[in-house]
Amino acid sequence: MAIEAFETFGEHLAEALGDPEFREAWEASDPAYQLARLRILRGLTQQQLAERVGTRQPSIARLESGREEPKLGFLRRVAEALGAKVEVRIVPLEETGAASKAKAS
Repeated sequence: MAIEAFETFGEHLAEALGDPEFREAWEASDPAYQLARLRILRGLTQQQLAERVGTRQPSIARLESGREEPKLGFLRRVAEALGAKVEVRIVPLEETGAASKAKAS
């Protein structure tokens, strides 16, 4: 199997998203997707969630669209209103294999 060179990460991602299994895993890892899914599972509209959070519906819509980078405090408020919590992990490069790749180059 030949390895193709991609001009950008975006090109690589676009091709990878053509694989339904990869697309499902990619979307499930996105915080915006996770929040929208949880909101729907809780039976809430964006308006109802906004009221619980103390914000307006467009703020929830922007968050769920994934087009904006939300502040951690806002994510925490939304998660709390959904009966969830936000977890942030800092993983040493040694655990990801990136450190050994970086040293080799």
